[in-house]
Amino acid sequence: MNSTLTSLPILILYPHRRCNCRCVMCDIWKDRTEEEISTDDLQRHMEDIRQLNVRWVVLSGGEPLMHSDLFRLTSLLRSAGIRVTLLTTGLLLQHLAAEIVENIDDLIVSLDGPSAIHDHIRRVPGAFQRLEAGIAALHRLDPRFSVSARSTIQRLNHSYVRQTAQAAFDLGCRSISFLGADMTSQAFNRSIPLTVLGQSKLALDSDQISHLAEQFSGLLADWAGTDFIVEGESKLERIILHFQAQLGLAEPTAPSCNAPWVSAVVESDGTVRPCFFQGPIGKLERNNKFLDVLNGTEAVRFRSSLDVSTNPICKRCVCSLSWKECA
Repeated sequence: MNSTLTSLPILILYPHRRCNCRCVMCDIWKDRTEEEISTDDLQRHMEDIRQLNVRWVVLSGGEPLMHSDLFRLTSLLRSAGIRVTLLTTGLLLQHLAAEIVENIDDLIVSLDGPSAIHDHIRRVPGAFQRLEAGIAALHRLDPRFSVSARSTIQRLNHSYVRQTAQAAFDLGCRSISFLGADMTSQAFNRSIPLTVLGQSKLALDSDQISHLAEQFSGLLADWAGTDFIVEGESKLERIILHFQAQLGLAEPTAPSCNAPWVSAVVESDGTVRPCFFQGPIGKLERNNKFLDVLNGTEAVRFRSSLDVSTNPICKRCVCSLSWKECA
């Protein structure tokens, strides 16, 4: 693959870094900085974004809806013909439903389980109820507005996979995807990787892994003949492998992934990464351009030397991307 990029189908933006949940598998909520991407910041890079033919912007980070002027950012992107997807905790959906329907193309809500499990993991009382009310408000305004769910599997919810899927369906989601909890990288605002104790709060033991496999088998049977579950059997098996590798019961194996060549992550402070999990490849400053960073010396060196199959971060990855499959 070419190490100098001339196109970038997907761009992930962290509009800011704060969050309104306190999830055990993520440290983003601990960040109290007010730093965020402004409209002027984004406008300065729109020429490069157009030149790179960005087709899809995903708003992630903490909770994007806490940004002070999010919908001016989305308006700027959508005026360039770019699809905008919002990743959200769902706590603010009801309050901002009209603006979301008008300014966002689709959204993905984080769902950790049925009501009590979801609230426990989010550590926000009433989180599920607020998510439910928010999706209902969106669908009252536009019954066709696309809402999907994403669930991160870990020790606290591995026994509720089938119930989680049913909850997503009952909420009005079009689909649900599952991924294993990341336990080894510095993603999700971790200044250092999780300690052994921190990993143990998320990891599954061998009996729990067996139970998860039973859950997956039942899940596929529950939704056979539909496309409600995003992952097929092989991708669900990779989640089992992920937890087995954490225990040393299997060799970690990198998935098929081309994220560093088709996407980039831009954080609120200007840090640019090739994906959620790898380290920075540069930083946007007042005196440089997005293309300068994306094809800078450090970035090109990273892509030219990256062997996904042997890279230790890639081998532990929980969320791969293959643009040809999802384009």
